[in-house]
Amino acid sequence: MHLPNPVDHTGRAVIVTGGTKGIGFVVAEHFLAAGADVLVCARNEPGSLPSAGGRSAAFRAVDVRDPADVAALVEDAVARFGRLDVLVNNAGGSPDSDAATVSPRFVEKIVALNLLAPFYAAQAANRVMQERPGGGSIINIGSVSAHDPQPGTAAYTAAKAGLLGLTKALALEWAPKVRVNHITTGLIRTEAAASVYGDDGGAAVTRTLPMERMAVPSDIARACLFLGSDLASYVNGADLAVHGGGEYPARYMALHGK
Repeated sequence: MHLPNPVDHTGRAVIVTGGTKGIGFVVAEHFLAAGADVLVCARNEPGSLPSAGGRSAAFRAVDVRDPADVAALVEDAVARFGRLDVLVNNAGGSPDSDAATVSPRFVEKIVALNLLAPFYAAQAANRVMQERPGGGSIINIGSVSAHDPQPGTAAYTAAKAGLLGLTKALALEWAPKVRVNHITTGLIRTEAAASVYGDDGGAAVTRTLPMERMAVPSDIARACLFLGSDLASYVNGADLAVHGGGEYPARYMALHGK
């Protein structure tokens, strides 16, 4: 019996939205290291691009909230690489906000970035992937907020819950050629998020986690390598939790002083 190597993506073409920093940057690096050709996008050109094994990702400036822009992104990938195998919908995020006073404009922008943009990108990718003999894989990067909301995240939580529902709906419609899956991320240590976890560098937050550490971007990247590989050929509509088991319940924390 011969098993496929989930780390070998040689000959495959991958798009990573928001792939110029944070989690997306590391996801792009991992696919490059695995042999794939990678196109990343962001609104502005970065100072550096993901690279691995002497190769760098290609870049296109894109507003992922614009359907025409994301359609052009997919067309660019096909023009550059001759194919598109994997789309990682990573672009997203939100500052905290007070749901009682937040403006309609803010809510619209957060929903557009975290729900509508992945939908538009998935539509464009699906059109290409459905025509390929091997189909393709779409991976939506979600958040534990979809399952466990926190104060100050109402618009973000609603959008991420919508992304999870969207994943399951598209998985039903686009199979068997295109698989659509979701990754639920938990607390992730990145430079941008450092201030969110407190002045102690996140030590207090870490005590709430069964794994006794926050995730790092490479934890998410490895899950993407799996979902984009042939080992996941029957994984469709899944919600893969990459959050280390979540957080201890508040009652347990209060009783045991964790």
